[in-house]
Amino acid sequence: MNIILDKLNSKKIMSAKLWIEDGSRSDPKNQKGIHQLLSSTMLRGCGPYNNKQIAEIVESSGANLNCDTFEDGLLISLKCIESDAYKLLPLIGWMITKPILQIDQIQLEKDLTIKAIKRQKESTYQLAFDGWRKMVYRDGPYGHDPMGSINDINKIKKEHILPIARTLIHRKKNLVISGKFPTNVDNYIKNTISFNGIIKNFTDQKIISKKNNIKKNEILHSPKLSLCTRSLNTHQVILILGKATIRYDNESDILLRLLSCYLGYGMSSLLFKILREKHGVVYEAGVYHPIRESQTPFVLHASTTEEKAILTLQLLKECWEKILNSEISPEELDLVKIKYRGQVAHSLQSISQRAEHKAHLLGIGLTKDHDKKVLLRLESITSKEIKDAANKYLKEPMLSVCGNKEVIRKINKAWKG
Repeated sequence: MNIILDKLNSKKIMSAKLWIEDGSRSDPKNQKGIHQLLSSTMLRGCGPYNNKQIAEIVESSGANLNCDTFEDGLLISLKCIESDAYKLLPLIGWMITKPILQIDQIQLEKDLTIKAIKRQKESTYQLAFDGWRKMVYRDGPYGHDPMGSINDINKIKKEHILPIARTLIHRKKNLVISGKFPTNVDNYIKNTISFNGIIKNFTDQKIISKKNNIKKNEILHSPKLSLCTRSLNTHQVILILGKATIRYDNESDILLRLLSCYLGYGMSSLLFKILREKHGVVYEAGVYHPIRESQTPFVLHASTTEEKAILTLQLLKECWEKILNSEISPEELDLVKIKYRGQVAHSLQSISQRAEHKAHLLGIGLTKDHDKKVLLRLESITSKEIKDAANKYLKEPMLSVCGNKEVIRKINKAWKG
């Protein structure tokens, strides 16, 4: 386990973020959501503490302790005051080395997760994105939401979770602590009993990581279909247009990041100017382009009415074609670079954001100064480079639609035509 200390003047508050390699992308077949159940149940008893004792320790300190599941990893988060660091940090170690995983607590988390999935399915945006994701990634590592599926969750038992829990101690881990913390906190972590097994398994983590690299480099097969539709009794229409692209550590990733700023960041973005200002066809439009260790989605999304659905689709396709066929003007490129710098600065405002971002970058195999390297490279990037990257990675996007039957019939015809 790597430990990175990021000392800041934060009025005696510290944030610790531990990124554990492999999240929902490693859910076994027919057990989608098992990492979500594990991460949430680890908080409900570990080491010498049961659920109530952990809650009392954390709440009496006015602290926050959470564990979240992402596609590429699990993230344990602790925020507390400096003087409580030695009382609370051992909980993180126990969550990994000795999670209790009581059956009643697993069942409680199963119930909560199923309710969350049902709430999520009430969102037409989520339904459209789930359709797009399934069409593009199929049964691949990014083909399902980290929360999993209700059918799979209902079947998962403690005996299924235990082998997954035992692998945590061997997985690559990066712990970043930001803010104001005790001067010898790294030595304390290395010597405290709750982290004992994690520190000893450092050599094994490197071996596990090499094995996982094989999975990360898998080639994404082209989907047989380019259109996915979901019929609903609604006047709203959701359009999701996008491609699976490249890993975050790819040298061309920054070129796609600049394109996502150009298309969807701020009121000067192309989507806002075309879909909102010029034609007024959408309630909302934007770009979804997260950080991913493997095939990152690059998605344009829009919400509109059934009367304006076909025009909205045409305009989305025009915006997409524009980045393939035209170079961004020098003035627009300067603005896009300013936006990107602002986006980076905005995402690192708090100590929690700083710690999480560093833990995430290290967790997916990058260095902690990755952002500095990218910002230095930013100055020399040209419009031609960006256009070339668009043509290399963004041709033949796939479309997912949620709307009523009549709208879907028209969109089917327009998409094929």
